Amino acid sequence: MSLNNLKPALGSNKSSGKRLGRGQGSGKGGTSTKGHNGAQSRSGYSRKIGFEGGQMPLQRRVPKFGFKNINRKEYVPINIDTIQALIEQKKIKKQLKIENIIELNLAKKGDLVKILGRGEISSPVDIHAHKFSESAIKSIEKAGGKVINL
Repeated sequence: MSLNNLKPALGSNKSSGKRLGRGQGSGKGGTSTKGHNGAQSRSGYSRKIGFEGGQMPLQRRVPKFGFKNINRKEYVPINIDTIQALIEQKKIKKQLKIENIIELNLAKKGDLVKILGRGEISSPVDIHAHKFSESAIKSIEKAGGKVINL
């Protein structure tokens, strides 16, 4: 297959067969099947997006609700049990910095990271993150690690 032999699927394109506005002899001259006066008979006419023939359009029939806080900060959550699994796999040694988190695909560059307290941690690890939950701070410090806020 190449660009010079592409064509639409059979039956997907219909041709009217009649050329509009080419004189009275064609049978479709004069008003060119557009009726007499009014906006739809004029050149350059286009209907508004969402116009439903005067019926109340869908975007006005459906009620508005909710709102989006423009000041919201979205944090990527990482749980203690995930960190413990990485320690057991020997992917983390003594420190877990943001660079390591990005390398391990736990977050993307520029993301804010929050450490949450699900699970338990047994090794002392210094963890750098933007935010920590209270339970995460307790379990990290209980294991002998440090919590470093960025």
